[in-house]
Amino acid sequence: MNLNHLLLQIPDSRRQAFLANDPLSLPRRYSSREDREVAAFFSASLAYGRAAMIRRNLDNLFARMPEGPAAFVRNFQPARDGERLFGFKHRFNDAEDMVALCWILRYMLDDAGSLEGFFLRGDNGQGDVGPALSSFVLRALACDMSPVFGQRELPREAGVRYFFSSPATGSACKRLCMFLRWVCRPDDGIDLGLWAGVAPARLVLPLDTHTARISRLLGLTHRNTANWKMALEITDRLRQFDPLDPVRFDFVLSHLGISEGCSGKKGQVCLACPVAGHCVIAQGR
Repeated sequence: MNLNHLLLQIPDSRRQAFLANDPLSLPRRYSSREDREVAAFFSASLAYGRAAMIRRNLDNLFARMPEGPAAFVRNFQPARDGERLFGFKHRFNDAEDMVALCWILRYMLDDAGSLEGFFLRGDNGQGDVGPALSSFVLRALACDMSPVFGQRELPREAGVRYFFSSPATGSACKRLCMFLRWVCRPDDGIDLGLWAGVAPARLVLPLDTHTARISRLLGLTHRNTANWKMALEITDRLRQFDPLDPVRFDFVLSHLGISEGCSGKKGQVCLACPVAGHCVIAQGR
């Protein structure tokens, strides 16, 4: 199987249609690097559920930040600005979770100047991003949360923890890995190319139900549980096709499920699918 060849079969018009159906389209509305970086973190954090609902709720969120996401976060005071988030809801995350997230993001920006700077403080530049991601999560959740919860430590039941899954617990860390893909890969009209300090070769596939299913159908993994081990295994297989940029395949592979409707069952979508010739379901194997 040559994934490079298969990707070339997907025209740019189709890729742009995928982007319009992706939360990554929201950060691209901003022109400044800082706004794109902060907007990307918000967008990746809320990237769970139906695509249309994600985009609708992100539109709602960013409309509450007319000065721009970066300025809103840099000047964020929970007691003063939390009211702007009142009534926000995305599935099981609510306004309190967003207030906590804004405060954590402000802490990162105050501490290191940018989200990239904060991430790099826990990165030794070796191997995949797993250890650096674990450090990023641990340090983010250790910030002083007194202005939000009236106590320094983040409560165990706080919903903001959902935005900070860690490889250390075995989680696939889909949304954080997706954020890293967006900001670390070069600007190719899809990803943003904002960070220079993390090489794309070190990224790990943002594993969700779509990429897990399609990867199994293509024989990229035989694991059944979508966790960090599966994400590493699929990424290692993708490195055989592009060792310097293995997760560049993620966008198209995920949208075979998100936008093209692949359910893992043989049907009409198989007729136009660019990877049908390598899929165990489409080939009846």
